Amino acid sequence: MSSNIEKERKIIDLLEILICPKSGGKLTFDKNKMELVSKKAKLAYPIVEGIPIMLEEKARKIK
Repeated sequence: MSSNIEKERKIIDLLEILICPKSGGKLTFDKNKMELVSKKAKLAYPIVEGIPIMLEEKARKIK
């Protein structure tokens, strides 16, 4: 099983290729909440067991 540090590194690497499915914009990683954040779409996509869940219906709305 991967350590948290390894999971975080993989997520950071994924940020180079992932985009927000709603806005097509850039995502940022919120380490404390384990989410990928799209400021443009005002959504935060959860990361579950190291896997980003890039479904709009699973995302949390942010301000």
